[in-house]
Amino acid sequence: MTKNKGTVLDLLAGEDHRPALVAPDKPTLTYKQLRQNVIELAAKLNGFGIGRGDSLRERFADRISIAIPNSPEMVITFLASVTCATAAPLNPKYKQEEFSFYFEDTNAAALIVLDEGIEAALAAATPNMTLLRATSNADGTLTFEKIGGADRPPRPQELAETDDIAMILHTSGTTSRPKRVPIRHRNLTASVGNIIEAYQLSPVDTTLCLMPLFHIHGLVGAMLSTFASGGTLVCPNGFNALEFWKLVAAYKPTWYSAAPTMHQAILARASRNQEIVESHSFRFIRSSSAPLPPVIIEQMEAAMNSPVLESYSMTEAAHLMTTNPLPPKVRKPGTVGYGFGVDVGIMDEAGNLLEKGHLGEVVVKGANVVDGYENNPQANAKAFTNGWFRTGDQGMLDEDGYLRLTGRLKELINRGGEKISPLEVDDVLLRHRAVAEAIAFAVPHKMLGEDIHAALVLKDKSVSEQELRAHCSALLAEFKVPRQFHILDELPRGATGKLQRLNMAKLLNLID
Repeated sequence: MTKNKGTVLDLLAGEDHRPALVAPDKPTLTYKQLRQNVIELAAKLNGFGIGRGDSLRERFADRISIAIPNSPEMVITFLASVTCATAAPLNPKYKQEEFSFYFEDTNAAALIVLDEGIEAALAAATPNMTLLRATSNADGTLTFEKIGGADRPPRPQELAETDDIAMILHTSGTTSRPKRVPIRHRNLTASVGNIIEAYQLSPVDTTLCLMPLFHIHGLVGAMLSTFASGGTLVCPNGFNALEFWKLVAAYKPTWYSAAPTMHQAILARASRNQEIVESHSFRFIRSSSAPLPPVIIEQMEAAMNSPVLESYSMTEAAHLMTTNPLPPKVRKPGTVGYGFGVDVGIMDEAGNLLEKGHLGEVVVKGANVVDGYENNPQANAKAFTNGWFRTGDQGMLDEDGYLRLTGRLKELINRGGEKISPLEVDDVLLRHRAVAEAIAFAVPHKMLGEDIHAALVLKDKSVSEQELRAHCSALLAEFKVPRQFHILDELPRGATGKLQRLNMAKLLNLID
């Protein structure tokens, strides 16, 4: 095999002897071991008949579905898959019907599972898929073996090139059929370079990987950026708030990146782990995947004595678009910072770029942004204008170029012509002493078109709805105050921890 520059394999950049991948109760892998194992496994996949496509014939590389929980095994399997073909990582908790959809939608050529397998995934496999099992060796490396499915003639041993599609992910599909997002090696290497620059990552950093590795946040924001900077990735079996502080004490990570719901769970247990908090401060804490209310940033920084950097990312941009910078540069809570290696603008409906201070749709462009959705010209026509990708988010740039988001365009609440940002209402609700979690959302209204409700999880269930309404009225214009409060034991979330704002009215049986 010849080595190609500008690919994911090139991001495994640490010195041979340095620890690359560690996990509780697992052997540590050095960068030399990791690189060698990835190349060996890529050759093994070629031997099973899985590999790159013929670019002259515009044939895609084989798609490899991966259904493995967060673990070193998942990390290595993903790296091997992108090194010789296209990875399609999936949530291992999917039901059989969900696996069937994704296998068919990506035309998956193979499925890789762990030793014990995932029965729902195996049952959903199509006849033309090759079924493989990843098995751990005593030294922490992996072996692949065929356990069923289609036989394929061996492929030549060949590594991916920079323009090849490294992985296929899907948009969330909350209001429509999920769209396929083909992310090329060049998109990933560009995004990772931006992340390293933004956070000054280096070999001395240790990252605690909390986000799922079937999601762009975990794959790029934590895993690939750590490897490309020569740091050490700590990869437990997913996020467990009860285990978080034990992991911090054991591995002393210098930073971690997580979604807001995870941050709130960690914050809730900080006071019970004061000894660890006081003995270990993070160089920084990063938040992405959904808006982090300013009040939570304030509480986290006070409780954990570390700067909290809110950022803004999307699958279509191979993760990072903007972020608040490290100290001593200015962090602005309530904003998601400014672009690093990414141009950011505000556009009106007609496609005109607007001046700073004007509200409109956030648009971005850069080497990290994908070329377009796969086989979806209608979606591409809506999403790309004059070289800019339209994010679907509303916001404005302040005088310093910091981006302030006011919400997904689809999530803005139109109450009788008054446009309400649910993010603003969330933040106000979370400032009440009795509120643990909150989400404002739209419900249909015959006269107004839409009205505003809020779903809450309370710390103190004795608080009255009247008190909550008075709290909101003191801080919000009257038309922004929720007309009804729904007290829940927990808020509905998607697979990556995102709150289901668009679906809340339906989930609470407020609409048919």
